[in-house]
Amino acid sequence: MKKLLQQLTEAFGPSGYEDNIRKLVLAEVKPLADEIKVDALGNLIARKRPNKVTKDTKKIMIAAHMDEIGLMVSHVDENGFVRFSSIGGVFGKYVLGGRVRFLNGVQGVIGYDRFEKVHEVPSFDKIYIDVGATSKKDCPVKVGDVAAFDRPFVEMGNRLVAKSMDDRVGVLVAIETLRALKSTPHDVYFVFTTQEEVGTRGAGTSAFGVDPDVGIAIDVTSSADTPNAMKMEMVLGKGPCVKIRDSGALSDPRVVQWMIRTAEKNKIPYQREVLLFGGTDAHAIQLTRAGVPAGCLSIATRYVHSPSEMVDYTDVQNSVKLLAAILRTPIDL
Repeated sequence: MKKLLQQLTEAFGPSGYEDNIRKLVLAEVKPLADEIKVDALGNLIARKRPNKVTKDTKKIMIAAHMDEIGLMVSHVDENGFVRFSSIGGVFGKYVLGGRVRFLNGVQGVIGYDRFEKVHEVPSFDKIYIDVGATSKKDCPVKVGDVAAFDRPFVEMGNRLVAKSMDDRVGVLVAIETLRALKSTPHDVYFVFTTQEEVGTRGAGTSAFGVDPDVGIAIDVTSSADTPNAMKMEMVLGKGPCVKIRDSGALSDPRVVQWMIRTAEKNKIPYQREVLLFGGTDAHAIQLTRAGVPAGCLSIATRYVHSPSEMVDYTDVQNSVKLLAAILRTPIDL
């Protein structure tokens, strides 16, 4: 799983530019799924049919988003310095000195040249990308070009660090669950969604198409185990998190209890998650058509939306175990 996670996290794929990730995912899921399709917004949908269809068979949608946060060129000045806007939740505190790579392969460094207040986090209108150009004419990128953070995958003991762990680790969990799921009583649609970071757009359109009875998002959640962290319960190494609420959705209590009962029955460690900020694809799934009972399985992550997001490998393994166990377990809503 680590090798695949490295491939997924190091690949380029900001919102709206998920092609490279989709190719990687397709190569993994094609031998495992009963049916594959890509919809108009680029969502990859891999279907696992039930071992037996009955009047009680439920259609379950599992959503993990392929996209990552990124940057888009908005202006190039006469000296070749590049101004940018964000794609998704890019935080100023994480970007200074960071390296980026554009879709065309050009690399750049994010800079800021005014240090009267050295501890100040500057606004984006004071930050630029230096791509080594000496003028606007020889600048190798243009307005509208897209970049993502450029950092390698690193193992630090049992902790794994990479850019775009949000949500390539969720993509990995979905792939490995499909690999482990030899049979299921449900009609399961593993949906690898697009454009989550800019408004859960792919989850909304794909959920409309799938029309599930139940939806479960797989995503990261901010941990609260660092110095001066916010007062939340999620920590690295204590198991996958069963989301109860976040800023975008209240999880359906029946789905929450289905997940918790399954974890306890299978002796899989888990955490109860109340996230104080942020949201997931569950928000869009929940509001699809006439409404869908939805929940979320999360992986606790440090430094979310930075170029160095950290997860615990045992949490990743247990997330696969829990999701596979959930999908083998009947649900009566």
